[in-house]
Amino acid sequence: MNIRTLGNGGPRITECGLGCWQLGGGWGRTWDDGIAQAILDASYQEGVRFFDTADVYGDGNCESERSIARFRARHSDIYIATKLGRKDIYPTHYTRDTLRDATLGSIERLGVERLDLTQLHCIPHAELTRGKVFEWLQEQKQEGIIADFGASVESVEEGLTCLQYEGIRSLQIIFNIYRQKPLNELFPLAKEKGVGIIVRLPLASGLLSGTMNRHSRFREGDHRNFNKDGTAFNVGETFAGLVFEKGIELTETLQHIPAVAKELRSHHSLAQLALRWILDYDAVSVVIPGASSASQAIQNAGASRCTRLSSTIHDILHDFYRSDIHQHIRGAY
Repeated sequence: MNIRTLGNGGPRITECGLGCWQLGGGWGRTWDDGIAQAILDASYQEGVRFFDTADVYGDGNCESERSIARFRARHSDIYIATKLGRKDIYPTHYTRDTLRDATLGSIERLGVERLDLTQLHCIPHAELTRGKVFEWLQEQKQEGIIADFGASVESVEEGLTCLQYEGIRSLQIIFNIYRQKPLNELFPLAKEKGVGIIVRLPLASGLLSGTMNRHSRFREGDHRNFNKDGTAFNVGETFAGLVFEKGIELTETLQHIPAVAKELRSHHSLAQLALRWILDYDAVSVVIPGASSASQAIQNAGASRCTRLSSTIHDILHDFYRSDIHQHIRGAY
């Protein structure tokens, strides 16, 4: 597993991580912690040491953090990034005390003395602009209950706002073949300021996994069913803001582009190609695909061993985005 740094002078982390949104259940589905531990173990065996969670993951009951704590009891050499700002705080209860209480809650559930990284969890843009949340996180760092802090955002505009403040270690953003806007302004500024980029939803909720078709159906409680039009939270968190049927159509077209089809036959699965495309950008510190099985975790981690894509493939994918994709993206971007 290749190693990168989380921003300039930051901790050394594995370039492939694991997104732990699904650990602990939720979306109308109970979760077997045995499955969670199998996914975590498979990722670890493939070299993954970066695990991203949040205090609300696990149907709002923090079970993802608790699953990771049980895993950490067996593997202490991991880096855990968590988030705060949604549980019992969103959207109007941001104070020094509520943020500190949230941090202490994560410390207790994760069984650590301090957090490696905590991230503001898609909080209102107005709070980011006001800036007090960054002051309070600086205080937590000085107190020693967090090592670093960052922010998870929904849009480039929010990311640019965060980059105005000092001390931010990382930005977590949606970035994939279907969401290329961060390349234009956000990546260059993050690099200039030495802020690491954590990429979530790299497979566009599974559209770029190569396992879906127009007949795919999702459970009633799956966000890919109930949030496909953004009725529950930001529409960009589901299928990267694309209508599902359009996303399937685009994925079918993508796989039949001659140069891409040749690449898929020769070197990569579609998921690995999509992850490799992200990792080819040096502004990216880590990519955090989720996994609902050990086999998915193994395949995703394998992207670190794949060779860089050619400039021809990159040009084709940029052109495909500009001509066929970006006009169909909905929601804050």
